[in-house]
Amino acid sequence: MGENGAGKSTLVKAITGALPLAAGVMTLDGTPRTFRSPVQAQRAGISSVYQEIDLLPNLSVAENICLGREPRRYGLVDWKGMRERARSALDSLGVDLDVTSQLGIHSLAVQQLVAIARAVSTDVRVLVLDEPTSSLDADECAELFRVVRRLRDRGAAILFVSHFLDQVYELCDRVTVLRDGRLVGEYLTRELLRIDLVAAMLGDRHIPRRLATGLRVAGPNEPPYLSARGLTATGIRGADVDLLPGEVLGVAGLLGSGRSELARAVTGVDRIQDGVLRVEGSESSFSGPREAIRLGVVYSSENRRTEGIISELSVADNITLALQAERGVLRRLPETRRRELAASWVEALDIRPADLDRPAGTLSGGNQQKVLLARMLALAPRVLVLDEPTRGIVVGATLEVQNLVRELADNGVAVMFISVELDEVLRVGNRVVVLHSGRVVETLPAEDLTVDSLTALVTGADGDDG
Repeated sequence: MGENGAGKSTLVKAITGALPLAAGVMTLDGTPRTFRSPVQAQRAGISSVYQEIDLLPNLSVAENICLGREPRRYGLVDWKGMRERARSALDSLGVDLDVTSQLGIHSLAVQQLVAIARAVSTDVRVLVLDEPTSSLDADECAELFRVVRRLRDRGAAILFVSHFLDQVYELCDRVTVLRDGRLVGEYLTRELLRIDLVAAMLGDRHIPRRLATGLRVAGPNEPPYLSARGLTATGIRGADVDLLPGEVLGVAGLLGSGRSELARAVTGVDRIQDGVLRVEGSESSFSGPREAIRLGVVYSSENRRTEGIISELSVADNITLALQAERGVLRRLPETRRRELAASWVEALDIRPADLDRPAGTLSGGNQQKVLLARMLALAPRVLVLDEPTRGIVVGATLEVQNLVRELADNGVAVMFISVELDEVLRVGNRVVVLHSGRVVETLPAEDLTVDSLTALVTGADGDDG
């Protein structure tokens, strides 16, 4: 456990051979070992699954699971044996998936399960899980935990990196806390109070007191800035949605319910097939994200690696990218203005380290998310659509993002906030839209809901989803 930038990912890279040790000793079964590459670590029995999917979407599920260790027969790839091995790995996770299908057609959550299946398909001695549950729903997490416990019982050591305190307390025997690249302490989970864990992670910062503070803002009386009636697009059927100035609209639903598809449809990313979209009362039909941005509607994808951050560009370039695109290639932002703008957002969002020239891909996941938010906010949006903005972010950064959402709403921005965490949807939202199979089945005030009642709605336990 540790805040963004605490050193968790760096530690994982060192253990798995992706980063050379500058000092110190690492032992495996009491024997000092030095891994010069991830391949060496894998051969020694150390497998890893990272938060960001690191597979090949153009290959099949079976090819991804067996990549680099394909079964061979007479010197050629044994395709039948590969498919059987892949099915066995997926069966061990309780995942029913066509191993011949192309990986890229599947959702991010399914791809994460394939990555986990790949890791456990070998003789694992140490399994490193770096935020593996960020894109999984409750049932998928439970299935993953069952597999992890089975591996533990067979003698494997599991290193589990997560920002979900509930999951850490459910799964882990011990907790190691890092802060600013240093060891804070190691604790038995059953003996560590949650408030003490948060305090260890944050140090002298007094954010824990804000955990009990409600983040819900007062609902406005203005007409919607953006409204959709009968909206039909890929994954969405006949949806009615209103985004009001000064309000946070939470979106809840199971994996595959149409959460992300709704976000993409109202922001011009996906083409609208039917229905009416209005902006400030005037009918609009976004031809693409550029037109939506021109009308003040911006979108932040759940997949910040492939649809957000450009890893090789600097923090300053990433923050000012959308603003520069809006101005066009012939109206370059003056360098002084560009750096001033980027620096102001780095300070406002507490992006760490505060190095404008650092490649954005080298930042922690949480700080990458902040860079994305800075890019969106630099456009001065009227509607901000956030798909899983706190995915992969630890407690303190999550609170910062939630507080930022509240401040934006207080200043008249309409925010759509999508999260797999139902308690977060209730804590942040004024109203909550519930999706089922691509349809909006309920839109209710957040204050009228509890986590249990919302769970019943998203799972369909409260009645027919229509």
